[in-house]
Amino acid sequence: MLGRDPDAAQELLHSWTAELSTRAQAAAELSERVATITASAVGADGAVRVTVAASGAVTDLQLDNRVRRMTGSELAGIIMATIARAQAGLTEQVSIAVHDTVGTDSETGRAVTDTFARRFPKPADEQPDRWERDARNGW
Repeated sequence: MLGRDPDAAQELLHSWTAELSTRAQAAAELSERVATITASAVGADGAVRVTVAASGAVTDLQLDNRVRRMTGSELAGIIMATIARAQAGLTEQVSIAVHDTVGTDSETGRAVTDTFARRFPKPADEQPDRWERDARNGW
């Protein structure tokens, strides 16, 4: 019986301590990896490129000269849609980091993945931007 065997109790305590230490190390590694994740997406056949940090904040926006053919509202819509696609890419990258560190079946893994999936859902409509469709059709 465990309650009467001090050696067994000591062994169990060491086992729990080791497991907690391993979990804490994995969680720390996950945190470090997530902090450095970035994701990029392109829009308008590459005329717009957006990169976002793990927070979802835009860290880079590149526009090539083809955007001059767009109206301001078209360009704004393309930029916003491209940002959303880049942010959705964060969820995929975080899922990989979770898998490699704490595991996708762990409570921590599910919580982190679910948080990113809620914050940065995949855009519902993955249709190309109107400008992209028009450009392919010869504008």
